[in-house]
Amino acid sequence: MTKLEAFILGIIQGFTEFLPISSTGHLFLGRNLFGLNEAGLFLDTMLHIGTLLAVFVVYKHEFLYMLRNPLSKRTFLLIVGTIPAVVVGLLFKDFFEEISKTGITIGWEFLVTGLFLWFADQIKNGYKRMEDISYTDAFFIGTFQAAAIFPAISRSGLTIAAALIRKLDRETAAYFSFLLSTPAIAGACVLQVADLSGGKVENISLVALLVGLISSAVFGYIAVKWMISYLKKHSLKLFAIYVWGLGILIISLQWIGIF
Repeated sequence: MTKLEAFILGIIQGFTEFLPISSTGHLFLGRNLFGLNEAGLFLDTMLHIGTLLAVFVVYKHEFLYMLRNPLSKRTFLLIVGTIPAVVVGLLFKDFFEEISKTGITIGWEFLVTGLFLWFADQIKNGYKRMEDISYTDAFFIGTFQAAAIFPAISRSGLTIAAALIRKLDRETAAYFSFLLSTPAIAGACVLQVADLSGGKVENISLVALLVGLISSAVFGYIAVKWMISYLKKHSLKLFAIYVWGLGILIISLQWIGIF
């Protein structure tokens, strides 16, 4: 993998992690475009570290507060919301790694993401702010996050949809969705970091990984700030239409044997 390829993949990861269109699905397409199929899930995870850094910067006051108040409600909301993803990730890690490599289901997963986005956009804006989120809300949203372990199911899309179902207002839905992403991404990174020492990753230099990491961090920061602002007054339907079109294209290419 060249540094330019890493930079482009970092841009893809940075933007698509916080837009509800599936970063993992887009990274699979990007890897295939560059012929980097062997990089697999580990490359995705390393690029996710960049977006994790972006979230830490955006939410620095939140994390400083939780460090100073480790037994605060906000800390336990993140813990409760992360439990479903931890359970699913540990139980089905090998299975999801395999389908992530083959990409056989991603077209259909993009279609499912679009359905959730379209449905969520029909929900009347809620009333709950951060201080109103309950542990039941957090667990419900976390259950949707766990379903996003499929490569082209958008984590941000499903968690925003779940938050809207639980009557969070649109801005808070995006805000909590991105905050909840941090333990899930961090946990995935911990599980995958052994792949580097285990020799599972080929043809990826540390310099290229660093370039991709920085690229995903910068563009991830831009995306998270923009998405929180965008969702206040704008529709999710454009994202639904986009992933539907992409899903139909991928399924069509798979059907005729091109992809």
